[in-house]
Amino acid sequence: MILLLESLHPEAEALLASAGPVLRAVDPNEPPAELAPVRAILTRGRGRIPEALLARCPALAVIARAGAGLDNLDTAAAARRGIAVIHAPGANTRTVAEHTLALMLDLARGITRSARAVAAGRWEERAGYRGDELDGLTLGIVGFGNIGRLTALKAGALGMKVLAHDPQVGENDAAWAAAGARRSEFAALLEQSDVVSLHIPLTAETRGLLDEDRLARMKRDAVVINTARGGIVDEAALARMLREGRLGGAALDVFDDEPLPAGSPLVGAPRLLLTPHIAGVTLESNERVSALIADRVADALDRC
Repeated sequence: MILLLESLHPEAEALLASAGPVLRAVDPNEPPAELAPVRAILTRGRGRIPEALLARCPALAVIARAGAGLDNLDTAAAARRGIAVIHAPGANTRTVAEHTLALMLDLARGITRSARAVAAGRWEERAGYRGDELDGLTLGIVGFGNIGRLTALKAGALGMKVLAHDPQVGENDAAWAAAGARRSEFAALLEQSDVVSLHIPLTAETRGLLDEDRLARMKRDAVVINTARGGIVDEAALARMLREGRLGGAALDVFDDEPLPAGSPLVGAPRLLLTPHIAGVTLESNERVSALIADRVADALDRC
């Protein structure tokens, strides 16, 4: 039996059904009571797979995330129990990179702000409009994996200068030149960039990485973009700095708590764009990610 905490593309679900009966959770974090026959659990970004859930599934052989990150899976507990962990890195690389560029363009040109003004009948705000061009600005990319590298390439095509920081990528790695980026230390990247974009996983080391001290190192008119994981940016500090005019703006697609709670300090902060964790979600990426993860899970179960 295969437990789906969240739905996949219909063709992927059909493939899974050929590997065994499919059990669906009504709520991503409230699985059904009877889990003894479950051999595989699949989730996306909302449903968590903690050790307590693993313990309820004595026949479990595989857990999987239809996406790149693994922060909603207890991988250490899975390793202790000999349970295979499967995910789909790279399948939504293009999607996240495009969303990142869209947020940059929106912040630079004030597209959402202007659209809201027109819809509200405030055409006169055009007189005070100020927009910026990305061409010539410096983009600082934190995390130089697949998404960071593709974002660098796309930004370079728009005429941006690209700095990138990733201690896991060697100084002489060909990826720097291939993506048109210059390797930078983190502190220098924060100080020199007009846009700082995050593309790193959430770990104990990266939680709170952009705290108030590091945000204060940035230019007063610089902007922050996070399409990676909530928790990397200190949301309270970011909101405070935006309200005090100490940053030019920010765009967040991911949050410490999701859905974003009504009492979040981010609510109502100026020069802030918020999207509901959709950077990796398009019709095309859903089909790619779903097909890849379903194929890998079916193969793993066939080999068990």
